[in-house]
Amino acid sequence: MPQLICKNLTLGYDGKTVVSGLNFNVNAGDYLCVVGDNGSGKTTLMKTILKLKEPMSGEVVTRDGLESEIGYLPQQTAIQKDFPASVTEVVRSGCLNRCGLRPFYSKKEKLLAEENMQKLGIASIAKSCYRELSGGQQQRILLARALCAAKKILLLDEPASGLDPKTSAELYDLIAHLNSEGITIIMISHDIAESVKYASHILVIGKNIFFGTKADYLKSDISAEVCRHD
Repeated sequence: MPQLICKNLTLGYDGKTVVSGLNFNVNAGDYLCVVGDNGSGKTTLMKTILKLKEPMSGEVVTRDGLESEIGYLPQQTAIQKDFPASVTEVVRSGCLNRCGLRPFYSKKEKLLAEENMQKLGIASIAKSCYRELSGGQQQRILLARALCAAKKILLLDEPASGLDPKTSAELYDLIAHLNSEGITIIMISHDIAESVKYASHILVIGKNIFFGTKADYLKSDISAEVCRHD
Protein backbone atom coordinates (compact mmCIF):
# COMPACT_ATOMS: atom_id res chain seq x y z
CA MET A 1 0.00 0.00 0.00
CA PRO A 2 1.31 3.50 -0.85
CA GLN A 3 2.25 5.75 2.05
CA LEU A 4 0.01 8.51 0.69
CA ILE A 5 -2.88 8.62 -1.79
CA CYS A 6 -4.60 11.81 -3.00
CA LYS A 7 -8.00 11.14 -4.60
CA ASN A 8 -9.83 13.70 -6.75
CA LEU A 9 -8.60 16.62 -4.66
CA THR A 10 -10.05 20.08 -5.13
CA LEU A 11 -8.11 22.74 -3.23
CA GLY A 12 -8.77 26.39 -2.58
CA TYR A 13 -9.53 29.04 0.01
CA ASP A 14 -12.28 31.58 0.76
CA GLY A 15 -14.58 29.51 -1.43
CA LYS A 16 -12.35 29.97 -4.48
CA THR A 17 -11.04 26.87 -6.26
CA VAL A 18 -7.32 26.94 -6.98
CA VAL A 19 -6.81 23.46 -8.43
CA SER A 20 -9.09 20.46 -8.99
CA GLY A 21 -8.80 16.89 -10.18
CA LEU A 22 -5.59 16.04 -8.32
CA ASN A 23 -4.88 12.30 -8.25
CA PHE A 24 -1.52 10.87 -7.25
CA ASN A 25 0.14 8.50 -4.81
CA VAL A 26 3.48 8.38 -3.04
CA ASN A 27 5.28 5.15 -2.22
CA ALA A 28 8.00 4.58 0.35
CA GLY A 29 11.34 5.93 -0.91
CA ASP A 30 9.86 8.16 -3.62
CA TYR A 31 11.25 11.64 -4.28
CA LEU A 32 8.30 13.68 -5.53
CA CYS A 33 8.83 17.24 -6.72
CA VAL A 34 5.78 19.49 -6.95
CA VAL A 35 6.07 22.33 -9.44
CA GLY A 36 3.70 24.99 -10.73
CA ASP A 37 3.17 28.72 -11.07
CA ASN A 38 2.80 30.98 -8.04
CA GLY A 39 -0.72 30.66 -6.65
CA SER A 40 -1.29 27.27 -8.27
CA GLY A 41 -1.94 25.59 -4.91
CA LYS A 42 1.40 23.98 -4.06
CA THR A 43 1.60 25.16 -0.44
CA THR A 44 -2.14 24.54 0.00
CA LEU A 45 -1.51 20.95 -1.08
CA MET A 46 1.23 20.60 1.55
CA LYS A 47 -1.07 21.91 4.27
CA THR A 48 -3.81 19.54 3.14
CA ILE A 49 -1.45 16.54 3.33
CA LEU A 50 -0.50 17.68 6.85
CA LYS A 51 -4.20 17.92 7.83
CA LEU A 52 -3.74 21.63 8.53
CA LYS A 53 -6.34 22.43 5.88
CA GLU A 54 -9.41 20.58 4.63
CA PRO A 55 -9.79 19.97 0.88
CA MET A 56 -12.82 21.47 -0.79
CA SER A 57 -13.53 17.96 -2.04
CA GLY A 58 -11.74 14.64 -2.42
CA GLU A 59 -9.52 13.06 0.20
CA VAL A 60 -5.98 12.38 1.33
CA VAL A 61 -5.47 8.81 2.53
CA THR A 62 -2.39 7.96 4.58
CA ARG A 63 -1.21 4.68 5.98
CA ASP A 64 -2.27 4.18 9.61
CA GLY A 65 -0.12 6.20 11.99
CA LEU A 66 1.77 7.99 9.24
CA GLU A 67 0.68 11.47 10.40
CA SER A 68 3.03 11.19 13.38
CA GLU A 69 5.95 10.18 11.12
CA ILE A 70 5.98 13.26 8.85
CA GLY A 71 8.49 16.10 9.17
CA TYR A 72 7.71 19.49 7.66
CA LEU A 73 10.04 22.28 6.54
CA PRO A 74 7.88 25.32 5.62
CA GLN A 75 9.09 28.50 4.01
CA GLN A 76 10.73 30.76 6.59
CA THR A 77 9.22 34.09 7.59
CA ALA A 78 11.32 37.12 8.53
CA ILE A 79 10.35 36.66 12.18
CA GLN A 80 11.47 33.02 12.18
CA LYS A 81 14.86 33.97 10.73
CA ASP A 82 15.39 36.23 13.75
CA PHE A 83 14.50 33.57 16.33
CA PRO A 84 16.72 34.05 19.47
CA ALA A 85 17.51 30.43 20.35
CA SER A 86 20.51 28.16 20.12
CA VAL A 87 20.92 25.69 17.29
CA THR A 88 20.45 22.81 19.73
CA GLU A 89 17.19 24.29 21.06
CA VAL A 90 15.78 24.74 17.56
CA VAL A 91 16.69 21.19 16.46
CA ARG A 92 15.38 19.60 19.67
CA SER A 93 12.04 21.36 19.22
CA GLY A 94 11.38 18.93 16.38
CA CYS A 95 10.94 16.28 19.08
CA LEU A 96 8.05 18.08 20.81
CA ASN A 97 5.39 15.75 19.41
CA ARG A 98 7.38 12.80 20.75
CA CYS A 99 7.32 14.29 24.27
CA GLY A 100 3.58 14.06 24.75
CA LEU A 101 2.78 15.65 28.11
CA ARG A 102 6.39 15.54 29.33
CA PRO A 103 7.81 19.06 29.92
CA PHE A 104 11.34 17.90 29.08
CA TYR A 105 13.28 15.99 26.41
CA SER A 106 14.29 12.42 27.13
CA LYS A 107 17.84 11.15 26.71
CA LYS A 108 16.70 9.37 23.53
CA GLU A 109 15.27 12.58 22.06
CA LYS A 110 18.41 14.56 22.88
CA LEU A 111 20.49 11.86 21.21
CA LEU A 112 18.25 11.96 18.13
CA ALA A 113 18.79 15.74 17.86
CA GLU A 114 22.56 15.28 18.19
CA GLU A 115 22.57 12.56 15.52
CA ASN A 116 20.64 14.76 13.09
CA MET A 117 22.96 17.71 13.72
CA GLN A 118 25.90 15.42 12.94
CA LYS A 119 24.16 14.13 9.82
CA LEU A 120 23.58 17.65 8.51
CA GLY A 121 27.04 18.94 9.41
CA ILE A 122 25.95 21.50 12.02
CA ALA A 123 27.18 19.84 15.24
CA SER A 124 30.11 22.29 15.43
CA ILE A 125 27.69 25.24 15.72
CA ALA A 126 25.32 23.58 18.22
CA LYS A 127 25.72 26.36 20.79
CA SER A 128 25.50 29.23 18.29
CA CYS A 129 22.52 31.58 18.17
CA TYR A 130 20.21 30.65 15.30
CA ARG A 131 19.51 34.21 14.17
CA GLU A 132 23.21 35.02 13.80
CA LEU A 133 23.80 32.29 11.20
CA SER A 134 23.69 32.35 7.41
CA GLY A 135 20.63 31.38 5.39
CA GLY A 136 22.23 28.10 4.34
CA GLN A 137 23.09 27.20 7.93
CA GLN A 138 19.57 28.07 9.06
CA GLN A 139 18.07 25.78 6.42
CA ARG A 140 20.28 22.90 7.55
CA ILE A 141 19.15 23.53 11.14
CA LEU A 142 15.49 23.52 10.14
CA LEU A 143 16.04 20.37 8.10
CA ALA A 144 17.60 18.71 11.16
CA ARG A 145 14.57 19.85 13.17
CA ALA A 146 12.20 18.34 10.58
CA LEU A 147 14.16 15.08 10.69
CA CYS A 148 13.56 14.89 14.45
CA ALA A 149 9.84 14.80 13.66
CA ALA A 150 10.12 12.57 10.61
CA LYS A 151 10.37 8.81 10.61
CA LYS A 152 9.10 8.17 7.10
CA ILE A 153 8.36 11.35 5.10
CA LEU A 154 9.79 14.86 4.75
CA LEU A 155 7.64 17.64 3.29
CA LEU A 156 9.76 20.55 2.05
CA ASP A 157 8.33 23.86 0.84
CA GLU A 158 10.91 25.67 -1.34
CA PRO A 159 13.84 24.65 0.90
CA ALA A 160 16.43 26.48 -1.23
CA SER A 161 14.48 29.75 -1.50
CA GLY A 162 16.76 32.75 -1.04
CA LEU A 163 19.97 30.73 -1.07
CA ASP A 164 22.87 31.30 -3.44
CA PRO A 165 23.48 28.66 -6.17
CA LYS A 166 26.36 26.93 -4.35
CA THR A 167 24.46 26.68 -1.05
CA SER A 168 21.32 25.54 -2.89
CA ALA A 169 23.24 22.77 -4.65
CA GLU A 170 24.69 21.59 -1.33
CA LEU A 171 21.22 21.53 0.24
CA TYR A 172 19.74 19.59 -2.70
CA ASP A 173 22.60 17.07 -2.44
CA LEU A 174 21.87 16.69 1.27
CA ILE A 175 18.15 16.09 0.65
CA ALA A 176 19.00 13.51 -2.04
CA HIS A 177 21.27 11.74 0.46
CA LEU A 178 18.43 11.59 3.01
CA ASN A 179 16.23 10.09 0.31
CA SER A 180 18.90 7.47 -0.44
CA GLU A 181 18.74 6.49 3.24
CA GLY A 182 15.04 5.66 2.91
CA ILE A 183 13.26 8.94 3.72
CA THR A 184 10.42 9.72 1.32
CA ILE A 185 10.67 13.28 0.00
CA ILE A 186 7.81 15.51 -1.14
CA MET A 187 9.27 18.86 -2.17
CA ILE A 188 7.82 22.04 -3.63
CA SER A 189 10.34 23.69 -5.93
CA HIS A 190 10.40 26.51 -8.48
CA ASP A 191 13.70 25.16 -9.78
CA ILE A 192 12.69 22.84 -12.61
CA ALA A 193 16.27 21.81 -13.44
CA GLU A 194 17.00 20.68 -9.88
CA SER A 195 13.61 18.98 -9.62
CA VAL A 196 14.30 16.87 -12.69
CA LYS A 197 17.85 16.14 -11.55
CA TYR A 198 16.88 14.59 -8.22
CA ALA A 199 13.22 13.54 -8.40
CA SER A 200 11.86 10.08 -9.04
CA HIS A 201 8.41 11.55 -9.74
CA ILE A 202 7.06 14.95 -10.84
CA LEU A 203 3.69 16.53 -10.02
CA VAL A 204 2.77 19.63 -12.03
CA ILE A 205 -0.25 21.54 -10.79
CA GLY A 206 -2.02 24.51 -12.32
CA LYS A 207 -3.99 24.95 -15.52
CA ASN A 208 -2.55 21.63 -16.71
CA ILE A 209 -1.91 18.76 -14.34
CA PHE A 210 0.67 16.03 -14.72
CA PHE A 211 1.79 13.23 -12.42
CA GLY A 212 4.27 10.54 -13.33
CA THR A 213 7.84 9.37 -13.23
CA LYS A 214 10.70 11.66 -14.17
CA ALA A 215 11.17 9.72 -17.40
CA ASP A 216 7.50 10.13 -18.34
CA TYR A 217 7.64 13.83 -17.49
CA LEU A 218 10.65 14.43 -19.73
CA LYS A 219 8.83 12.75 -22.64
CA SER A 220 5.60 14.69 -22.08
CA ASP A 221 4.37 17.86 -23.79
CA ILE A 222 3.85 19.51 -20.41
CA SER A 223 7.61 19.37 -19.76
CA ALA A 224 8.25 21.84 -22.57
CA GLU A 225 5.31 23.96 -21.45
CA VAL A 226 6.60 24.22 -17.87
CA CYS A 227 10.11 25.13 -19.05
CA ARG A 228 8.71 27.99 -21.19
CA HIS A 229 7.03 29.45 -18.12
CA ASP A 230 9.93 28.88 -15.70
